[in-house]
This record gives sequence, structure tokens and C-alpha cells, in this order.
Amino acid sequence: MSTAFTLKIILPDKIFTEVNNVRSMTAETGKGSFGILAHRLDCTAALVPGIVSYQTAEGQTCYLAVDEAILVKCGTEVRISTRNAIFGKELAELHDLVKREFKNRDQQEVQVRNAMLKLETSFLRTFEELRKG
Repeated sequence: MSTAFTLKIILPDKIFTEVNNVRSMTAETGKGSFGILAHRLDCTAALVPGIVSYQTAEGQTCYLAVDEAILVKCGTEVRISTRNAIFGKELAELHDLVKREFKNRDQQEVQVRNAMLKLETSFLRTFEELRKG
């Protein structure tokens, strides 16, 4: 019986990472954290935004910040499908990366909202001119 499994993180447009020889991992659902070993029965779980940690067969612990996700364990493969994921070898590094990513997203959202406001204003102005026209 195998003591390791493959972990695959899938984003909407690509495979974010595929790690072979994972010995164990932990993830978080709305009901709390749980662990996965290679021997665990097949399962599915809805993950909340948080940190997934895994340990390789070599003993290295790695961390992933994931958005809401679906985890599926089938045989010797664990797949996590999520919209966003960020990788960090250390928790402090991951914290900085997540903080930077959220700041960038906030700035992008402001830019998108401003562009949409300009489009809506232009549309309403044009519509009003046509109505009076």
C-alpha cells in the first residue's frame, strides 16, 4: 500500500501545481481542519478560504493559500479546484504574498469600478440626448 499521494491544484485556466510524493496534508472546511494521508478513504470536501499545508516524502512542509475550493481525494490523488491559489514555502512569506495580492486586487477593482462608472455615465448621457433628440 502506498504511503504517498499526488496533490494537484487546479485553477480555472491552468494547473497551478502538481506535487508528487506528498505524505500528508491538512485543509480547512466550514466545520474545521482535517488531515489526509495516502490511506484515507476517498472523499470530497468544500474548503473555505485559508491555508492548505502539505508535507512531502522528503519532510519538507509547504503552504498554499486558497480561495473557496473543492477537494476530491480519489485513490492516490488529491485534487483541489479553486479560483485562486498562492504558494509559499514559509508562512511569513505566504502572509506577505497574500497581503500584496489583496492590495493589487483592491486597486484593480477600484479601476474597474471607475471604468464602469464612466461607461454608465456616457451611456446615460447618450440615451438622454437620443430621447430629447
